[in-house]
Amino acid sequence: MRVSADARTETGSSPDAHADDSRGSAAEPLGRSCMHLCVDMQRMFAEPTDWQTPWMARVLPQVRRLAEAHPDRTVFTRFIPAARPGEGRGTWATYSERWSGMTRAELDPGLIELVPDLARLVPPAAVIDKTVYSPWLESDLDARLQAQGVDTLIVTGAETDVCVLAAVLGGVDFGYRIVLATDGLCSSCDEAHDALMVMYRMRYGHQVLTLTTDEILERWP
Repeated sequence: MRVSADARTETGSSPDAHADDSRGSAAEPLGRSCMHLCVDMQRMFAEPTDWQTPWMARVLPQVRRLAEAHPDRTVFTRFIPAARPGEGRGTWATYSERWSGMTRAELDPGLIELVPDLARLVPPAAVIDKTVYSPWLESDLDARLQAQGVDTLIVTGAETDVCVLAAVLGGVDFGYRIVLATDGLCSSCDEAHDALMVMYRMRYGHQVLTLTTDEILERWP
């Protein structure tokens, strides 16, 4: 499988004028009102399973750099599979049947954990578990962030077009400025990843910035 260009380098080029608009405020510093939200960097997506994201290993060094820079300002999410096939509401029940081998009844419990390079940062980094794509629906994430005065989220993790998408759009709805680490995101579908990166730049320029890890760390010392 090819690796999307966004996971390797960020050229700074834009598909249209909206991208230039979104990067216009990129020079603003990222201070204590900023939090790193790292989505589902778990062993079950990194290792050979039915849900493996083949190039997660390529973006892990960038995700680790961001988390290590501010572990006390990092929140990791973990996707918790259904306990058994058929568990869940509506289409989640058929989803757990479709992926019966990835239910907790069949899965090695250790595979649900964060990858070791990130797990060692907890604490001070925090962990939020969820049973759906979005980290906003079943948790007190927004309340935690508001209590800490957070208005900006740096988002990394997997997958760009699934759980990361849900995290980003939920954050936008709650009014957070979103900063996507373009070289800290990955997906098992390159085409969908690339399409989402174009969509963020073209349609969400006022609320979503796309920066590389180096650019983020320059602004978040």
